[in-house]
Amino acid sequence: MESVHRAVGVVCSAADGGESCVGDPVLLTFWRSAMKPFQTLPLIEDRVVEAFGFGDEEVALACASHGATDAHIEVVSRMLRALNMDQDALHCGAHAPFDADAAFRLRCSGREPGRIHNNCSGKHAGMLALARQHGWPAEGYWKQDHPVQERIRRALRPWMDIEPDEHEWALDGCGVPTPRLPLREMARAYARLVNRAREGRPDAAAVVRAMTSRPDLTSSPGRAPLVLMEATGGRLLAKEGAEGVLCLASVEDDWGMAVKVEDGGLRAVGPAVVAVLEAAEMLTVAERRALEALQDTPIRNTLGAEVGRVTARVTATGGIPGRPTSPVSPRGIPSE
Repeated sequence: MESVHRAVGVVCSAADGGESCVGDPVLLTFWRSAMKPFQTLPLIEDRVVEAFGFGDEEVALACASHGATDAHIEVVSRMLRALNMDQDALHCGAHAPFDADAAFRLRCSGREPGRIHNNCSGKHAGMLALARQHGWPAEGYWKQDHPVQERIRRALRPWMDIEPDEHEWALDGCGVPTPRLPLREMARAYARLVNRAREGRPDAAAVVRAMTSRPDLTSSPGRAPLVLMEATGGRLLAKEGAEGVLCLASVEDDWGMAVKVEDGGLRAVGPAVVAVLEAAEMLTVAERRALEALQDTPIRNTLGAEVGRVTARVTATGGIPGRPTSPVSPRGIPSE
């Protein structure tokens, strides 16, 4: 064993009109991009999607940490065209595409990455649409005191136990505010999201439908959220954030999970999450088989030879709320 990543997680249930949690870590961390589904809810509630002709693809991109594949760029471009704006209106900075093939093609073309290639460009386009719908200025839409960000904080209230303004807020990597909160509150928000979607709440239902029907637009090939959603046929909704955060929920069972790799190591996220799901008997045989590569990830050198593997071990006891007691829980997950 060469190195160890410690991951901490919590699972909450919102099923049957009651709420319960397993795991109560004191760990506080920033929600980062895992909060994008909730930042997107005002686009449905405020009828932004109807105003600009957006559908599931645009909603999925607003929730996405995308890889800047051709499909991703086409949808973001379509959103900007509907707003009569170009990528210069996006506040997020430029970076190379997350998707390796997309990054290679961009380099070969001799072009530099633009703001549209930023993995958060769909979210930013959605925020611009929200501003345009209400007649708010586009300038400064990323600032915490701008009406767009104030509207997003109001939208968070039904999903959180603590008033959003009582949380500590800081700037995310793409330049918009993100709160620092307990993993327990993240997991409960995701449990409530899928629960309200099942009950027919329009904004929650639209976000859950878009993300689970078009996981290819919310993530990029090889990344944990896409692998999880595709392997489970949309039964699980998953969204990652920077610095080792991943939130997911079961659209069938109304439970939500939040995991944080304490040192921010992204390579440990997939193995940790899959190990917990498997140990808690939350996966079918077919799903377990489809997720083997994510659970036991090879490490390759520059020649492509496998020189190690990232695996996970669950070390605590407990059970998933609403499920039979299991000998493991998502609290304290060393990934090696």
